[in-house]
Amino acid sequence: MAVEGKFLEAIEKFYAEDASMRENNQPPRVGLPALLENERRALAYMAQLKTRVESQVVEGDRAAIHWIFEFTDPQGNRRRLDEIAYQFWRDGKIAEERFFYDPAQRSTPLTD
Repeated sequence: MAVEGKFLEAIEKFYAEDASMRENNQPPRVGLPALLENERRALAYMAQLKTRVESQVVEGDRAAIHWIFEFTDPQGNRRRLDEIAYQFWRDGKIAEERFFYDPAQRSTPLTD
């Protein structure tokens, strides 16, 4: 769903009501309403977005996904975010997710 741009729908469908997400070492966002609100804010910042999965690993109730996000901000600057999402699943839903990436990517425009 994320590759299709259905980020909000994916959160509603696959995340537990009490799920948490965190960026690198930042404090976690907790609860489905907080996750959806943060995603809405992030999507509002992107005029255009392409998403792809580079690779994924699943072991029991743990999953790691290597994501590549290429987006254009409202000022027309293209950016790329290369990230690893590490997930813990409980009862068929994501209970915890942590994103690992270099924050400098968010402010460095692509030049190619």
